Amino acid sequence: MSAEQETRAVRCLVAKVGLDGHDRGAHVIARAFRDAGFEVVYSGLHRAPEEIVQAAVQEDVDVLGISILSGAHNTLVPKVIEGLKKYDAFEDTLILVGGIIPDDDETELKALGVAEVFGPGTPMEETIEFIRNNLPERA
Repeated sequence: MSAEQETRAVRCLVAKVGLDGHDRGAHVIARAFRDAGFEVVYSGLHRAPEEIVQAAVQEDVDVLGISILSGAHNTLVPKVIEGLKKYDAFEDTLILVGGIIPDDDETELKALGVAEVFGPGTPMEETIEFIRNNLPERA
């Protein structure tokens, strides 16, 4: 963590993209992040990739956690990544995906720039430690 990141709270956007209506996991992780001292913004359900990008840019988040259980991760996550690149926010944002993601798809998502994929049952502390250890340096 940089000196600036040590003096300000980590800002996280927990996002639900697409038509996925399963949000229990997103609420659980948002609460865990908050309890860990992170500032958390929750997107709400059924957001388009561009809406997620706009929220991430406007909120100046350090971490974008995309919760997706719809199976549309190979379509929607790349659109979010491309949008972040368009706004020069990709390099400054740690992108995480949570959900049931097949191993082959996880490899593809990581090749696009997703830092880590967390499946069901991942201990909250593991996710929180990953964030603390992998935050991008802010300019």
